[in-house]
Amino acid sequence: MCRHLGWLGRDVAISTLVLDPPHSLRVQSYAPRRQKHGMMNADGWGVGFFDRATPRRWRSTTPLWGDVSFDSVAPALRSHCVVASVRSATIGMPIELSATAPFTDGRWLLAHNGVVDRAVLPATASAEPICDSTLLAALIFSRGLDALDEVILQLGADDPNARLNILAANGSRMLATTWGDTLSVLRRADGVVLASEPYDDDPNWQDIPDRHLVDVTPDGVTITALRGSR
Repeated sequence: MCRHLGWLGRDVAISTLVLDPPHSLRVQSYAPRRQKHGMMNADGWGVGFFDRATPRRWRSTTPLWGDVSFDSVAPALRSHCVVASVRSATIGMPIELSATAPFTDGRWLLAHNGVVDRAVLPATASAEPICDSTLLAALIFSRGLDALDEVILQLGADDPNARLNILAANGSRMLATTWGDTLSVLRRADGVVLASEPYDDDPNWQDIPDRHLVDVTPDGVTITALRGSR
């Protein structure tokens, strides 16, 4: 499994989301508190953020806790929209940069927390040799994020053992699904955080029920059950 985090709101230093909190993604890379599958997330990390309308990414195959260069630069990086992830590679999946979230189609940043049988995913020339998450991202991008709920429901039916927690953002909107693992939301005065698990003990964190879709825009947060799920 993995842990991921998203932010939509005012410009903030990326370090305040990913590194500084007491249970930040950096801490979750070696000591997650709510992870259901796996004990650590040491198989790489990625931070995507929007420079105005353009998505940028910084990814690595090394553990986040040991990346001194990112630690020194992250306080100077600011953005209104962030998608970050630490990775625990599924057995048999490669540990390489192209398999490390967030993935992008040039408009969206996307992370996958989970696993899905590659046999139920359509092959693509670019993603086929890599891993389940890259194939899944390619499928979601090809269908469009407005069809995210339909994609998740179909894959959940095709692979009953799939875990399909998705987090995606395009600079003005965040979308997330819960399907097999945890997700929480924190509504702050300056924006909204979505995270696999809370990065601190603020009592305002709200846990999202399983098999739900979360839609975050500047107008607020909408949480709906994925139709047809049980």
